[in-house]
Amino acid sequence: MVRTASGQLYTGISTDPVRRLRQHQGELVGGAKALRGKGPLSLVYQQPMPDRASASKAEYQLKQLTKTVKEQLISEQ
Repeated sequence: MVRTASGQLYTGISTDPVRRLRQHQGELVGGAKALRGKGPLSLVYQQPMPDRASASKAEYQLKQLTKTVKEQLISEQ
């Protein structure tokens, strides 16, 4: 999960979270439109998964959680 300057949380999957964060920040080509102009961004939570299918399922489940529960996950990491 990535936190925006305003405190919003963005959830996505990537094989290289650091590269993906750089893309979102505009340092590299290919960031999400939803994050443009919302920086600075910080990587606040990541969860390694064995394959893309399980990563997609975990992403979906994370997106269903309330922000309060997501904040608890972040603080426990």
